[in-house]
Amino acid sequence: MTTEVRTRPLDDDRHLLDLAPERGDLIAWVRGGEGLVAWGEAARITPAAGPGRFASADAALCEVADHAIVDDAVGVPGGGVVGVGSFAFDDDAGGSVLVVPRVVVGRRGGVTWVTTVDPPGAAPVDPPRDRDDPTPTAVGGDRPRYAGSSNPDVRWLEAVADVIERIRRGEVDKVVLARDHAVWSHEPFSAPVLARRLTRRFPSCHTFVVDGLVGATPELLLSRDGDRVTSRVLAGTAPRSTDTAVDAETGRRLLASAKDLQEHAFATASVEAALAPHCRELEHDPRPELLRLDNVQHLSTTFRGQLAGSARSLDIVADLHPTAAVGGSPRPAALAVIRELEGMSRGRYAAPVGWTTPEGDGEWGIALRCAELAGARARLFAGVGVVADSLPEDELEETRLKLLAMQAALDPSR
Repeated sequence: MTTEVRTRPLDDDRHLLDLAPERGDLIAWVRGGEGLVAWGEAARITPAAGPGRFASADAALCEVADHAIVDDAVGVPGGGVVGVGSFAFDDDAGGSVLVVPRVVVGRRGGVTWVTTVDPPGAAPVDPPRDRDDPTPTAVGGDRPRYAGSSNPDVRWLEAVADVIERIRRGEVDKVVLARDHAVWSHEPFSAPVLARRLTRRFPSCHTFVVDGLVGATPELLLSRDGDRVTSRVLAGTAPRSTDTAVDAETGRRLLASAKDLQEHAFATASVEAALAPHCRELEHDPRPELLRLDNVQHLSTTFRGQLAGSARSLDIVADLHPTAAVGGSPRPAALAVIRELEGMSRGRYAAPVGWTTPEGDGEWGIALRCAELAGARARLFAGVGVVADSLPEDELEETRLKLLAMQAALDPSR
């Protein structure tokens, strides 16, 4: 028995999220009007914990494709069989998932398509949303309530101070420490509505929804399109201002900040070290540039390369994760400090999220500015890179600034 996969052009120029029916199992990877939205499950791949979880998920996706008959009239990456997923941050943690949706609506280079995946005996699934269907505009009638962090502010500040001392003793160069924030409501949070709010506020970010993980990430861990790969590194952060002159001056200070440039250099070095063995050609921006978002601005460096071999997107993701932008440097020492001091499980926060194909193409971001939803409960996350010149109170304030992205999406009054 085979699975039938059919990809056809779709003549509809509405935003992708407006094409998806209002379902709790929405899957999304959208940026600037392009990407994928999907729903239903033709296959659900849950790789075991461990460093091999990326290869295991990739192999399982290829096995699904081996038992499928694909009729693809579009022929772009993301058509045919596609797996959309997110992975656990820690090697020893469960929760990684890769879903082959029943319906995928995609858009790339101005071409829109719809893919249907029909396993033997499968019941029909909802088609793309009709133009006359109403689009919800509110998360719900109840406001979010904040229940605090796994690691209280005072203890988290002490952890940052501890990390700074270890860096100054030469035990580690950089450590990324994260915080969570528990949220609850009397009504379930709606992932589709949160995704719409995030795309409106952060149009230059990838908005993602995968198995209850919702967010808008500015960081592209890896894009593979044939033999071309791209990665965008972010590290070093400053606030935005509504005053144009103040905003510009803040950006200039960020570009000249020795502390932030050092933090950024560790992140770029870790990406270059992971990408270089896979590439015959690899180049990157000669100096960091500013990436300005709605509430923050980052130092940004983009890598572009040509593969030397047949490495698949998840092969390279396995080597990249975790970069020094979300883990630290050197990687083993930084991860050991995180496990000792962070005081929480990251789950799928700061880990790869995105999509891949049986041919090995795909796009993977890092799950930042995100929340894990569980009905009327949620966990929000934010992290900072700690280096020798960090100040604990400044790092705490940066996490508060970053948490505002999801807090604003959750609160219908904002």
